[in-house]
Amino acid sequence: MTATHASESQASSHSYKKVAIAACFGTFLEWYDFLTFATLAVVFGPLFFPSSDPSTGLLASLATFGVGMVVRPIGATIFGSIGDRIGRRPVFMITITLMGIATVCVGFLPTYANIGIWAPILLVSLRVLQGLSAGGEIGGSAVYLTEHAGDSNRGFKTSFLQLMGPLGVLVSTLQIALLQSYLTTEEFLSWGWRVPFWISLLLLVVAFKARMALEETPIYLHLSKTETQSKNPLRDNLTDPETRKRMFLLFFCISAGGAILFFCVQVYTSIFLKTSVKLPPPLVDQLSVYATLALLPLTVFAGWLSDKIGRKPVVVSGLILGATLILPAFHLLHSRSNSTFLVALTLIGLSAILALVVGPQTALLAELFPAKTRNSAATLPHNLAAGWIGGLLPLIITWLNQQWSSDVAGLWYPTIFLGSGAIVAILYLPETRNSNLNK
Repeated sequence: MTATHASESQASSHSYKKVAIAACFGTFLEWYDFLTFATLAVVFGPLFFPSSDPSTGLLASLATFGVGMVVRPIGATIFGSIGDRIGRRPVFMITITLMGIATVCVGFLPTYANIGIWAPILLVSLRVLQGLSAGGEIGGSAVYLTEHAGDSNRGFKTSFLQLMGPLGVLVSTLQIALLQSYLTTEEFLSWGWRVPFWISLLLLVVAFKARMALEETPIYLHLSKTETQSKNPLRDNLTDPETRKRMFLLFFCISAGGAILFFCVQVYTSIFLKTSVKLPPPLVDQLSVYATLALLPLTVFAGWLSDKIGRKPVVVSGLILGATLILPAFHLLHSRSNSTFLVALTLIGLSAILALVVGPQTALLAELFPAKTRNSAATLPHNLAAGWIGGLLPLIITWLNQQWSSDVAGLWYPTIFLGSGAIVAILYLPETRNSNLNK
């Protein structure tokens, strides 16, 4: 390699690292804000949805979390089309600001005891704003990062974006555990639960400054110079048979599978261990931290592996293992609750399954679609799956458990979905690892 080429390679590597750090930090903030709701689901019940029946309060709290997920496809439709028409970068500035402001406002909300019915109404309204923002960010960030990643090792380079969800859960969980250890129960319920939302203001300032320095992707710049952007990306996507097919595959196999596993492993296990197994909340938070720490390197490994053997075999393996082992894993968690080691090991095993699906996911989102409609084609099915399938998962499982008077009956829902997704992926999902992103 000549000195000139070496210098260009170093500059390109430095530029990508800068882009990756800024994009990932913003996505971390989105997930941190978004998932703090899930972490505090048990706390929100009595504060905003008081009821004589604790199960009813928990369901209402989970429904509030689900509302933000349900509106994500609307945000994806709006911001995804904007990203294809005027660029990926402007969307990032809008979504990060919207998410940050909505989250900080949650930290100042009066509770039901202060203003009655207006408390849950305002909480749900802010949750809707969060959902719209997440719809534009999550999916669009995958396209942005992948278009900057180049042609080699895209699975490995972009897998780091998938760490932001687990890191958001980890930081939120650690914060709440720390607050609960230093505050009395009364202090935590009075004001301590607000602290993670207040901290969002500082994170918002840092993320906004980092994103101001981001550059538009070279692929979009080429589209704008040649004036080949789509004027109506959503219509173009829905009228093209091949794009429609790939949007369905992204929705049903990749995004829904990843969302189901993510919410089963990162969100519902914590709720299950606290409410059904009755483990002490501090212990559950500690175990969740171990599982999340294990997930981080496993996700990067899965992304690297997809560069070597292909995206499809890695994702399909995760779907099959998820369909096979989710139900037995939760039975084991319930029956071996007296063994902390076995519970921790089970959670780490579930994390490994999750990693197989989400590790290659960032690259896949971009590789499946043509450049001129990529942003909208990727963000809509991805957020539809994450919002309607993944986001409602804790609520649906909890409701099914109550209907069947069982702690695990509701887990047949994710089991059947993952199994169906695996079959469809085996038959129809294309291999995309060598795709040309400029087309």
